[in-house]
Amino acid sequence: MVFAAGLGTRMRPVTDHLPKPLVKVGGIALMDHVLDRFAAAGVARAVVNVHYLAGRIATHVAGRTHPQVVISDERAQLLDQGGGIKRALPLLGPGPFLVCNTDAFWIAETAPVLRDLGAAWNPAKMDMLLLVAEAATSIGVDWPGDFTIDAQGRLHKRLEGSTAPFVYSGVAILSPEPFTQEKADVFKLAPLLFEAARRGRLYGHRLEGTWLHVGTPQAIGEAEAALALAHQRCQGRE
Repeated sequence: MVFAAGLGTRMRPVTDHLPKPLVKVGGIALMDHVLDRFAAAGVARAVVNVHYLAGRIATHVAGRTHPQVVISDERAQLLDQGGGIKRALPLLGPGPFLVCNTDAFWIAETAPVLRDLGAAWNPAKMDMLLLVAEAATSIGVDWPGDFTIDAQGRLHKRLEGSTAPFVYSGVAILSPEPFTQEKADVFKLAPLLFEAARRGRLYGHRLEGTWLHVGTPQAIGEAEAALALAHQRCQGRE
């Protein structure tokens, strides 16, 4: 599932007339960076939720076949990420599923990030497995981190007033059970993550690469500079 329903308020004025998933970085729309990575990992079907300027997003993905895109319509009411997932469960199926924000992507020169994440999934001990990145080496991180990680790979919420070495990349594998048990229709994802952490069932998989968070207009240029540098390094090895 790709989250594409948000209002993109931090990206204004760029998003006054353009949905954030269609903002281009390096000449490619943010959501296409995500969907291209899904396709490269062998994902055949992606659910995309829509609300703000929904028609433009639906039109943009209409002809896409790798992966095939199915729209989860939130035009009537914005449901937040947790509620969006709950609404999309009939489209996602009964098993665990992959989710990804559209304002975050990564540069990984060799590692098959999504396949490695899938290989690390263990439903016997996990309700949620987050792809986490080192805050110090990520682009566009303007907050004091999200999680610490213990020797077993379990994630622990950053304590108030402290810093944490890892940030949630916006990419995760989730079990459907926490969403089927939620009675509300509109709710955030974060409290479910923290509840899984409290029960020892929130795990992290470290990104081997550079995470790019594109949440503000300034971050567009920072991300493009990082992409250009990675391209130069790649050419230098050829």
